[in-house]
Amino acid sequence: MSPAASHKWNFAPRFRRNAFGWRSSQLAVKRVKEAVAEIKKTARKNQVLAAEGAVLFLEKVSAALAQVDGSSGAIGSAVNNAIDVLAAIIAAAPADATMRDSWLDRLWQAVEEDDIPYIELLPEYWGELCATPERSSKWADLFVKGLLMAWEKKASSGHFVYFKGTSACFSSLLKAGRNKEILSLLERSPYKWWHYRKWGVKALVAMGRKAEAIRYAEDSHGINEPAGEIARVCEEILLSSGMADEAYARYAIIANRGTTNLATFRAIAKKYPRKTAREILHDLVESTPGDEGKWFASAKSAGLYDEAIALANMTPCDPRTLTRAAKEAAKERPEFAVEAGMAALRWICEGFGYEITSLEILEAYRYTMEAAANTGKGPETVERIRRLVAAQTPSARFVAEALKRELGR
Repeated sequence: MSPAASHKWNFAPRFRRNAFGWRSSQLAVKRVKEAVAEIKKTARKNQVLAAEGAVLFLEKVSAALAQVDGSSGAIGSAVNNAIDVLAAIIAAAPADATMRDSWLDRLWQAVEEDDIPYIELLPEYWGELCATPERSSKWADLFVKGLLMAWEKKASSGHFVYFKGTSACFSSLLKAGRNKEILSLLERSPYKWWHYRKWGVKALVAMGRKAEAIRYAEDSHGINEPAGEIARVCEEILLSSGMADEAYARYAIIANRGTTNLATFRAIAKKYPRKTAREILHDLVESTPGDEGKWFASAKSAGLYDEAIALANMTPCDPRTLTRAAKEAAKERPEFAVEAGMAALRWICEGFGYEITSLEILEAYRYTMEAAANTGKGPETVERIRRLVAAQTPSARFVAEALKRELGR
């Protein structure tokens, strides 16, 4: 037995079959991250040993997680992140031909047995795992046969036939430099899916035909295709060609859309350092007419305080976000804090904000008045608030009642 095969991994016994129960999602995520950390640490000293550990983990992980409730997506994301890291470790390991062939056989067996599935992303890296164009080409020949057989069955039966080696086939062909064959194969595909066609884009880029690659990607749009992913690929092609202005104009907003508006703003600002924060904010605001207030936090984070207040007063903005801004800026930027607090109270009076409590109204008032005291405009601010709560609406009356003592009513 080789030293690599006999090494005792701490993660190994934790990933026995059905090791995690239905409610063990958080623990499973923790164990996956620990396993990756252990393998990465080993890679700093011994790349081959680390690659052996990565193969072992990928062999065991699906069976270990088979009973976990994955509905939240957390465990799936953790495994996908692990695959991204571990595939790179395996690909980079200076293993001899016999060892690498053994790893590939074991990994493909794991893919075949992955019924949940948890490691379905692994075939996307197959060409890199093969390490050489020659080995990739041999695997590609095997996968092409299976893929064409699946497509022929689809043509004859009219039913979708799933082949686990589809991504591995294209990945292997790409690594082998058989780019024209990828395009030819895609022409025979019964499906116009981005999941397949992205390999055509990669093949065209590898052939130096970047403009054609963008057209090919754009032609992949469909009802259920991932517009954001397609935009990111096109953006990357343009950026790699030094065409940042065109990339920004055509793809920046859709390609970098995050889970929050602030995340979107930061992603674009990081990727396009030549664009000013004001330019980016302006373009983002224009892209979402009717939702101007939702860009308040982005403007504030960029130091565009006047713009932030203007946006907060254009359309509804989360009162809690505004109150937090007033609290944070009460001392250093009291004028801004006063306006943020007033906007918070205004939107509460107009009925916006999810399950706002009297305590939250008092907080908005307190931080607004704290900032007003720092500007020397306390009495004026109180009068503004009194006029605000005088509106005869249920929400305004609720705010007035919450502030009854503070306003002397």
